[in-house]
Amino acid sequence: MADSPNSSGREEQPPPPRIDTTVPHSARIWNYWLGGKDNYPVDQAAGDEFSAIFPGVFNHARTGRYYLVRVVRYLASEAGIRQFLDIGTGLPTVDNTHEVAQRIAPESRIVYVDNDPLVLSHARALLISAPEGMTNYITADLHDPERILAEAAKTLDFTRPVALMLMGILGHVADHDEARSIVRRLLDALPSGSYLAHYDSTNTNETMNEANRRYNEESGAVPYILRSPDQVARYLDGLELVEPGVVSCPLWRPDFAPLDEPGTRDLYGGVGRKP
Repeated sequence: MADSPNSSGREEQPPPPRIDTTVPHSARIWNYWLGGKDNYPVDQAAGDEFSAIFPGVFNHARTGRYYLVRVVRYLASEAGIRQFLDIGTGLPTVDNTHEVAQRIAPESRIVYVDNDPLVLSHARALLISAPEGMTNYITADLHDPERILAEAAKTLDFTRPVALMLMGILGHVADHDEARSIVRRLLDALPSGSYLAHYDSTNTNETMNEANRRYNEESGAVPYILRSPDQVARYLDGLELVEPGVVSCPLWRPDFAPLDEPGTRDLYGGVGRKP
């Protein structure tokens, strides 16, 4: 494992590709739903069209963020994980993975992966590691797990446990078998004692199903496939599930009263340990 040559622990990479403001992008739409400012009119329009059909999407987005925070807190504190590979980072917001992990263990190392140039531009500027740890960024696509692993190995030690985080990203892989294959290929490179932490939106709400159908057909963005809770659970096949298993995200180790708005229970996820 090689340390990054610069003081922030980030490896120099080529400038990101041009940001396309004519086509909506899921990371920027998600940022808009979370109340962020890192989005464009095209993203706001797509987000508004979705929320006009399914107003619960704003709390849906917040639910995913709260779940991520609880998961990282568990992994860093109770599970003792000090390395995180977060694929599908999204735009920086409050309580990013490295912030939660390094509050508990400042020596934690985090590698973020995304393929949107705006995400990477903001990541370089905003996601600064604690001095004791390291944070790095990879411009890569989920469909190329071997490249992700090769680049991540420059920061992470794959002889020690790693938390693989796939938060809301696998729905962008159109074929479920392919999505499961990508998860397996990533996990196969990680040692025993590593974890998979995951969630995805599900097809358990008819109103959201309709909003998502129109989004996929009309927005021009990369489609997102809603799957059943059983399909979501299959990503953790062969792992030792952390209690309470694969459940609606507000029910996963809640530490405050969960949001109880329409749609907040249509995110399913879980955490599993590699034997």
